[in-house]
Amino acid sequence: MPTYDYECTKCGDTFEAFQQITADPLTTCKKCGKKLRRLIGGGGGILFKGSGFYETDYRSQSYKKGAEKDSGDKKPSKPTDGKKSSSEGSDSKKKSEGT
Repeated sequence: MPTYDYECTKCGDTFEAFQQITADPLTTCKKCGKKLRRLIGGGGGILFKGSGFYETDYRSQSYKKGAEKDSGDKKPSKPTDGKKSSSEGSDSKKKSEGT
């Protein structure tokens, strides 16, 4: 349900009312009994959290591979000292056991 802002045309009192969209607007001031007018509110803020809200979250696989090649010189994918990492050694062990 939306929150509406109201202002009295006579005494200037302002307040918020939590009403259904289908409800009729309030017409009389609670303090002085004169006419109210409904103000245009700014509405609630929207927060985007999590993944899926940025254009880059939906890039194609070909784009991602091309971006990896471009940034590949920044991050070496394999150790430079010639030793296998623990994950590479276990992968090759599994492959040889499976065949």
